[in-house]
Order: sequence, then C-alpha cells, then structure tokens
Amino acid sequence: VERDAALERRFQPILVSEPSVEQTIEILKGLRERYESHHGVTISDEALVAAATLAEKYIADRFLPDKAIDLMDEASSKIRLQASFLPQEVRQAVEKVERVRREKEESIKNQDFEKAAQLRDKERVLRQKLEELESSWKREKGRDISTVTGEDIADVVSSWTGIPVTRLVEEETQRLLKMEESIHERIVGQEEAVSAVAKAVRRARTGLKDPRRPVGSFIFLGPTGVGKTELARALAEFLFGDENALIRIDMSEYSERHTISRLVGSPPGYVGYEEGGQLTEAVRRRPFSVVLFDEIEKAHPEIFNVLLQILDDGRLTDAQGRAVDFKNAVIIMTSNVGAPLLEKEVAIGFKPAHDQLTAMDSAYTRMKEHITEELRRTFRPEFLNRIDEVIIFRPLTGDQIKAIVDILIARVQRELRGQNMQLELTAAAKDLLAKEGFDPTFGARPLRRTIQRLIEDQLSDELLRGSFSPGDTVVVDARDERIVFERKRQPEPALKGD
Repeated sequence: VERDAALERRFQPILVSEPSVEQTIEILKGLRERYESHHGVTISDEALVAAATLAEKYIADRFLPDKAIDLMDEASSKIRLQASFLPQEVRQAVEKVERVRREKEESIKNQDFEKAAQLRDKERVLRQKLEELESSWKREKGRDISTVTGEDIADVVSSWTGIPVTRLVEEETQRLLKMEESIHERIVGQEEAVSAVAKAVRRARTGLKDPRRPVGSFIFLGPTGVGKTELARALAEFLFGDENALIRIDMSEYSERHTISRLVGSPPGYVGYEEGGQLTEAVRRRPFSVVLFDEIEKAHPEIFNVLLQILDDGRLTDAQGRAVDFKNAVIIMTSNVGAPLLEKEVAIGFKPAHDQLTAMDSAYTRMKEHITEELRRTFRPEFLNRIDEVIIFRPLTGDQIKAIVDILIARVQRELRGQNMQLELTAAAKDLLAKEGFDPTFGARPLRRTIQRLIEDQLSDELLRGSFSPGDTVVVDARDERIVFERKRQPEPALKGD
C-alpha cells in the first residue's frame, strides 16, 4: 500500500499495541461465556487469571491476548474430552455383559441349552446393573458440570513448553527455602557455591530480578573435578525437573572469529543458513534451560559481544532475524583462569581433618585473591559487570571424597537390588577407594574409574562365576590394600516346632 501514494493517503493507520495482563483478563472474561457454551464446561476466574499470567511469563514467541485465549480454549477442550469418557466401573460392566453374551451364543451353537439358560439369566442381571451404573453416571454428569481450573491451564502450558506442571502450580516457598539441601543431595561440600546459586534463584523467583535479564549468570572457577559441571546439572534438575535441560556449549570450539556463525546461524547465502545456530536453536526450542559455556576463556573475543547481549537484554537475534528469549535461562560459564595457581595451591591428602581444613582455608583465601586479579586481567570490565556471581570452588577434603564414594556406590547398590542382592561397604573399603580414587590434580574425576576398576569389574567376574546368588548380601572389605568380597547369606526363617 505504501508504494502507491494515492492509495495510501486514503487509509488512516491505526497501531494496535499488545494488551497488558490485566486487560487480557478482562478480554477473557468477555469471551468466557462463549467458550463455556461451546465446550460445555465452567471456566473459573482462577483459570482466566492463570491463562493471562502464565501465557505472559512462559510463552515468549506469541502475543496477548491470542496465546491466553488459546490456553483457555485448549484447557476447556481437554476437560470436555475427559468428562466424556465412561468411568472405569461402567466400562468393566460393559465388558462383563459382552463376555457373558458371547458365552451364551457359544452354548447355543453347541446345543447346551441348560448352560445357555443360566448364562441368559446372568446376562439379564448384569445388564440391569449396567443400566443402573449408566443412569447414575448420567445424573452425576448432569449435576456436576466440569470446571476448568488454574491447574488445568498450567497442564496445557506444561505440554506446550516442556516445563513440569508441578513447577508452575505448586507452592514453591518451601522448595526454594530448602534449595541448598536439595542440591547437596548431589553436590558434596561447596557451600559457598551452592548458597550463591540458590540466593540468585530465589531473587529471580520472588520477582526481585531485572525482568529483562536471565534468571542468573555465574562464572564457576576452581580446581578440576570439584563439581562445577555437576552443580550445573543439579541446578537444571531442580529448576526444570530434568537434567537434560542443560545446554552445554564447549567454547574451545569457538576460538576463531568465523565460528560465531555456529552459535547464531550462518548469514543468508552461506551453507547452513536454514539450520540455525547451535545456541539459538537449542534455547529457542527449550527456552527454560541451564546454558553452560564450558572453558569460556578459550572463546574468540568477538563472542563476548554476543554474550553481552544475552546477559544485558536477555535476548539474542539469530541469523534469520528471530529474537530468541534468554529471560528464563540460567547462564553458567566455567573457566580455567588461574589454573597454574590452583595446581600449586591444591595439595590434599588424608591427614588429620583439623590440620587439613586450616591449611585449605588459608590456601583458599590466597587462591581467591589471586584468581580475582587474574580474572580482571583476562576479561573486559563490561563483561564482568554483567555477571551476577563469580564463584570459586573449594578443593575437596578427605571426608568429602568419602561422601562422594557413598554417592557413587549407591548406583551399584541400586543395580544389585534389581537382581535381589544387597551390597555393603565397610569403612576400610571406603577409605581405600577414597585414597586410590582421589588425585589432587584431577579432583574426584578418577574416583568413578576407580570404583569401576576395583568394584564393578571384579564383582561382575564373581557374579559370572556364581559366587553370589539372589538373596545374598555382598560385603565389600579391604585387606592388605586390596578389595575383597565376602558373601553373607540371608538368615533362613525358622521352622515351626524347632
């Protein structure tokens, strides 16, 4: 129209802006009667408020009131379908009638008329009972018109976005207050790191964060094998109910300038334009996730301009011009800045706990000061200013290594329980596994391999030899610096009269 000036001046442009949540609720109230009549349900005020607020908060690629109306429509349709299904009791009665009817016809074919007469009487009784059940169900259905609630709206949002419905409608107060306790079920030690992450999440969930920025942005520093990546996984499971909500980007693959296009997509005319970027596509398909940028210092300096836009505006435009929303994502970056210093400071053994903790506190304080300086020399001030927390992980103590042994052994115990066997680990065996599996340079990473080598490999050989059978308890002990297995039979029940 604008190309034809004569035609354009005959129209008056009217800009229609997106309504607010409050205006959307009023629009939904006006439409409620029409949708109730169409679907044969009652839509509660709670459902209207939930449709507007949840649509605004969790559906970023559409506009109000369209997305709220669609939520109300789909939830009403779903409730109507559920109400139209026959109750299980009625379905079972129908199956009984059909089964007796087929048996009666079979008896008639076999000229067993006496049995057919008995089955006819039984069928008559069952049909009478079925009619009573159907009449009762219809009366209840007529009196109790199904109601659409806020939980039904949240269920639809869950199916659209992939967020577990309980994360939307449950009272989160207690969960958030106990967040540290929940994460410590997977993360041993690292109280400062877990506490910093939990505080940032609580700020976001209580509405005290900047609505334009991501839920939280962190840089994780510290020795290798102390739980940095595991904390990211545990956070993904806590926030979104799924460990797979972690999007991991290895920044060592983006050390060249041209690799930026892999993050946001190739420009028009280049190979891969239609495929989208690795980062933008992953977040666009799952906007509620934890994004982990691993070894951030290895990325090309130009990539930090991309990260600045994410950290400041909570959005990133891909090569196809689509705005990808990062406001519901948690951004975590790990870095090996100060790694030589860390290796020099980390010297952990299994000496007395008091001496070890005192030495480690002193080393941690020195390490924190030096790494903070190194961080300022490595990254630009405008980048560091947009980070919510810089978290330096502590080296692991001997007791914490033993706690990690318990966590890893618990998986082996679960596998054996599936074969009706139990596994017990003695204190001596735990000490040996902790000593063999911990390396000051690599942290707890070798521990998993040690358990696989000393426990799983040897135990699998014993199982193949028939040394243990269902009902036994496998006792893992240590003698002469070697792991040994002992068989403990379950006590047989005493016979009466013995």
